[in-house]
Amino acid sequence: SHPLLCPPGIKCGGVLSAPSGNFSSPNFPGLYPYETECTWLIVVAEGSSVLLSFSHFELEYHDTCAYDYLQVYNGAARDRGNLLGTFCGHSPPPPFSSAWHVMAVVFRSDRHVAKHGFAAAYRKDACGGQLTGLSGEITSPRYPESYPNDAECRWSIWGASGGGPLTLVFADFQMEGGQGCGFDYVALFDGPTVTAPGLGRYCGSARPPRTVSSTPHLLIVFKSDFNIGGRGFKAHFYSAGECQEVFTTIKGNFSSPQYPNFYPNNLKCQWSIQLPPGYRVKVFFLDMELEGRSSLTGGCDYDHLSAFDGGTESGSLLGRWCGRESLAPVTSRSNRLLLLLHTDRNTARRGFSISYVGVVPMNVSCTRTDFHIQIPVQALAQLERNRIYLGMPSCAAQVVGRNFKIHTRFDTCGTESQRRNNTSVIVSTLYIDFSVGDQEDIHQYEVQCEPKRKEASVTLIAGPDPSRLSQAENLVDAQKWEGEASDAREIKSQDTSDIVFISICILAGLLMVIAVVGLVLL
Repeated sequence: SHPLLCPPGIKCGGVLSAPSGNFSSPNFPGLYPYETECTWLIVVAEGSSVLLSFSHFELEYHDTCAYDYLQVYNGAARDRGNLLGTFCGHSPPPPFSSAWHVMAVVFRSDRHVAKHGFAAAYRKDACGGQLTGLSGEITSPRYPESYPNDAECRWSIWGASGGGPLTLVFADFQMEGGQGCGFDYVALFDGPTVTAPGLGRYCGSARPPRTVSSTPHLLIVFKSDFNIGGRGFKAHFYSAGECQEVFTTIKGNFSSPQYPNFYPNNLKCQWSIQLPPGYRVKVFFLDMELEGRSSLTGGCDYDHLSAFDGGTESGSLLGRWCGRESLAPVTSRSNRLLLLLHTDRNTARRGFSISYVGVVPMNVSCTRTDFHIQIPVQALAQLERNRIYLGMPSCAAQVVGRNFKIHTRFDTCGTESQRRNNTSVIVSTLYIDFSVGDQEDIHQYEVQCEPKRKEASVTLIAGPDPSRLSQAENLVDAQKWEGEASDAREIKSQDTSDIVFISICILAGLLMVIAVVGLVLL
């Protein structure tokens, strides 16, 4: 804890490592001292949880607990990602069960108004308990050592307040096997008690599948018989709504849990984007602030966001990010992309906000005079041909066989000639209108041709939520366009300076003529 601000001789805070114990505010049941700060760190055996309860509670009241307060942390203190709650006034905190073997309690008083304080008790729960919050970890007793015989543990998990279903993922699993799992087993229930519908009963060495409850409650029962054990299990739980999502729409956006507030610690969240065959996924990072890089390795060893091509962790890694960075958009090479957020036990940050859009599969080519654009009908099966046009609605696609086709000359359909990087190019905009009812949703692609080389290219320039995406795009493309704009400015300023110079020369010439004529007349 901090250097304690208690008056000399008053015991306050410390490490509590016994299996059970009691602690209270300084001077309890008398009035606590002013300007006091105490931290109690409760540490029990790994694989156990801490059960904490309050028998008395009376602190100075404030609607946001800004004066005197007590904070409970699910792990080490001073980390907002671990904070379970801040309390003051006369209403005692509810009983807490930690998701780990460490819990911290911080008490602070200011320089005015003292009350009687609090009295608390804790005990090590050998296994099981009530678990709350957005995420946590559960292990069998003594894990990874062999679990004891004749054990029975129950973990009743209540998701974050107002949260959605819970997801349970087993990271490790090894127990005694047997027909029907009648000896040692883990049973899952879709609710707070064993009377709730069963979600599965597992034993042996095969990891149970990812399980999602239909309510914010999940009960996990572990039971072992009188002989033959195993390593046991290790599992993570988290709120499925914020921490695990699958997207199949052509556009979307999502953010880290609790964004823009600090994300919780000990998360492993995943967002899977699965689009129709032929599409690619383009991801825009609108905002990102995670825990920074390791000072030892310089890598993203702590909290990090990873992107995998192909939709699984075994796919090729497209990037791994941390800290506070302004990131360029990332485009997948296939129609599936997986984003994974991993946070460790401390130092949470604001998190991230992301938008994505599906890049429509298309083939663009050009000659010295024409654009040729071809899109598989299957990729835009729901759209009529007039929803796909180049430059203006009158230049709509035709359906030829299994493809939408646009074949147009450079002097039509809103095409224009530009100079980029000292090269003449022909540029136009391809519009694909996905709008439904009043919801306008028009994706724009810049189509470009370099006639001399007969080389064409296509770039997504606007997708979902244009204002936000254009912001993201502008950040990234600013340097690129700056270079081109400065080229244009140079050309323009060169042109204007030439005009000014010629004008001055003409004016000087006229003045000289007038002067000579004047001298002659004189």
